[in-house]
Amino acid sequence: MFYLPILDLRKRGIEMVGLRFPFLFSQPPIKNPPPRFPSFSSSVVACTLVGAGTVAVAAVSISKNSSNPILQNTLNFFFSNFSPNNPVSYGWGSLSLASDSPPVTQTRTGMAFPSVIGNSQRLLGVGMRKKCLMGLKNIDVYSFGVYADDGDIKEVLASGSQVNGQKTLIEDIMENDIRTTVRLQIVYGRLSIGSVRSAFAESVGNRLKKFGGSDNKELLNSFTSQFKDEYKIPKGSIIDISREKGNVLRTTIDGNEIGSIQSQLLCRSILDLYIGDDPFDQKAKKDVETSLASLVQK
Repeated sequence: MFYLPILDLRKRGIEMVGLRFPFLFSQPPIKNPPPRFPSFSSSVVACTLVGAGTVAVAAVSISKNSSNPILQNTLNFFFSNFSPNNPVSYGWGSLSLASDSPPVTQTRTGMAFPSVIGNSQRLLGVGMRKKCLMGLKNIDVYSFGVYADDGDIKEVLASGSQVNGQKTLIEDIMENDIRTTVRLQIVYGRLSIGSVRSAFAESVGNRLKKFGGSDNKELLNSFTSQFKDEYKIPKGSIIDISREKGNVLRTTIDGNEIGSIQSQLLCRSILDLYIGDDPFDQKAKKDVETSLASLVQK
């Protein structure tokens, strides 16, 4: 959802208000704009006229309810990002990328994951990592959410990839330079950083062998050694493992960076744990596939 900011001018001063619409209006036209374009399309003109009319109607109705903090924050955002010296820009919008989209909760643990992180990475699926404790019982170690950059996904879709095609979109995400994040939220309160280090040494090590052969001990150690004993990860701690442009794998704990490594092989090996052929949570992978299929249909 996007907010159309408007002004309610009253004797008490200017108050900040807004209306919610499922589409994006262009910004108000600039006074005496330079002739950068020879003409405007009829659709842009129509949107501008509709937007102006809506503002006028909304100003009257909202004047009766000026205490809405969400509407006030919307206008704050508008003025902080709009300058009359800048040309009008037209962009695309998505309901799933709206800042007010509700978080998604992993049902077993109650851990909530924001629908969008980093302004452009959308949540594709959530799941659970379990571990057998001394061969007796499974414990819930952490919940995880898989995110991918919306713009990068659209580029892949534009290239003709199909979820049910010969090469799936999930494979494209793992192989290509698409910005992604796997967010881990610690569930098991007695989990130590050493246990995380050991678990990744095993699981990531197996994936490195799978995709790159056996001679990757140095690469594996460069990743696992980031999880130093000085770091504490009580229940609720967040570990983000993100692939940035250039196949740079960046790891943070509760927002603090602990290291980064440039390696396409390592990036793919990490993603394979969660959305590969033998993922930690099959249902989470299915959720990711469903999310991607819905994008293909749009």
